[in-house]
Amino acid sequence: MSDDDQSLGARLRRVRAHSEALAAPLSPEDQALQAMPDASPTKWHLAHTSWFFEAIVLGPHAPGFRPHDERWARLFNSYYESLGPRHPRPQRGMLSRPSLAEVLPWRHAVDEALAAFIAGADADTRARAWPLIELGLQHEQQHQELIQTDLLAALALNPLAPAAWPGEPPPVVAAEPGWLDYAGGSVEIGHGGGGFAFDNETPRHRVLLQPYRLANRLVSNAEYQAFVDDAGYRRAALWLSDGWAVVQAQGWTAPLYWRDGGLEFTLYGERERQPEAPVRHLSFYEAAAFAEWAGARLPSEAEWEHAATSATPPAQCFGAVWQWTRSSYDPYPRFRPLAGAVGEYNGKFMVGQIVLRGSSVATPAGHARASYRNFFPPAARWQYSGLRLALDA
Repeated sequence: MSDDDQSLGARLRRVRAHSEALAAPLSPEDQALQAMPDASPTKWHLAHTSWFFEAIVLGPHAPGFRPHDERWARLFNSYYESLGPRHPRPQRGMLSRPSLAEVLPWRHAVDEALAAFIAGADADTRARAWPLIELGLQHEQQHQELIQTDLLAALALNPLAPAAWPGEPPPVVAAEPGWLDYAGGSVEIGHGGGGFAFDNETPRHRVLLQPYRLANRLVSNAEYQAFVDDAGYRRAALWLSDGWAVVQAQGWTAPLYWRDGGLEFTLYGERERQPEAPVRHLSFYEAAAFAEWAGARLPSEAEWEHAATSATPPAQCFGAVWQWTRSSYDPYPRFRPLAGAVGEYNGKFMVGQIVLRGSSVATPAGHARASYRNFFPPAARWQYSGLRLALDA
């Protein structure tokens, strides 16, 4: 086995083990919870990521491979039309069977099959399958973040405000306030090659940016509290029309998980809100309304990437919260989806969604990059999503 193969095998073991480490403190009952149609149970995430390796890597490329249980494909296929029928997404919390005690041995069987496949593959197989294994690793890291955000949404509904993790949350890394100026011009954005990228990060292309300014740090809890105190949720003039309709329909008065008495619900239970910490669990509508209230705007995704890769990047680009941009999730010029089932990964969602940039406290180490295009509907706020302000220069 080559050094590259050994490295791939080691990464596979680390990534797969991290998913189970996230779930380890949770009871089987915890892992069965589904808070809403957009979220999924932890057990489902553990199963789905194993199904992905079976369906995308082992089934098509490992000679003689047979799925652990062919019936489970229907349960754990997420949205791949080309790979067969699927259980309805809003009903994933009803899948009491297979049990967690069955899902975990399945994961280990898939790990063993992948290890044997990597060890025995010839050069032609490596050329075809190694990019798919890498895609599976990156896909599993996305689900590691979803395990945390979906679990938080579920536990927040419990009146006991239970903690998922023991101990204290990681400390806040403060940043100095201020503005950074960027000249703009004709700049390149998108993945430039070298290392992994999802297809929606390509092709790299040029965009024309007018001179702009970005806030050096993210909007904080204290700053957002000032917006709330200034009747921000009761002033229609600050809101986009669709956002105002959602505020009225849902009765929003503060960010998701803010509690009375200056508390915030977290995976560590209820904790005192830290004024200097970046505000999080905002929808795009809330981010846009705050920017309007502050006399600013949200950056475009091109401005964000240009600044993040410049000689003077802003603070808190990565590792705090995903940052809403003012860009709709559209294909880059000359974008073409990949062939086969993996072509369904990103392209078919390029409508009605907004791009977020950066990464969050829940993003696994090594998964973030400046060209990464996260995307969610504008009303979504159960993710670790916040904002950075922008201005025209």
